[in-house]
Amino acid sequence: MPEHVVLVVSITRWVDDEPQPGIVEFEFSDRFGRLWRFHEKQSLVSSEWLDANCIYPRSGDIRCLALSQSQDQYGRLIAKIDTSQPYSVESLEEVSRFEVFASQLLPGA
Repeated sequence: MPEHVVLVVSITRWVDDEPQPGIVEFEFSDRFGRLWRFHEKQSLVSSEWLDANCIYPRSGDIRCLALSQSQDQYGRLIAKIDTSQPYSVESLEEVSRFEVFASQLLPGA
């Protein structure tokens, strides 16, 4: 059954002051090693107040939906996630479904 989880990400830079509260770029790698980048409101990926003067990268996280779990051939837990739930977050390539290692996830609130 799908459940809300938190994906740990790296906030890499400040993008723009508008719209408020400002836009940051964040990224994570999927289980295949592909790096995915996103632009999103800073308040969705960090509880810290961020701006252009902060030192990057910084740790962040994004809520998402874990759709399923499985194991790869090496016994590592894999999670299929959807970042469009609950906040309509998509990568710069407009992708919202990914396979990540379960170790990249924290329990959702």
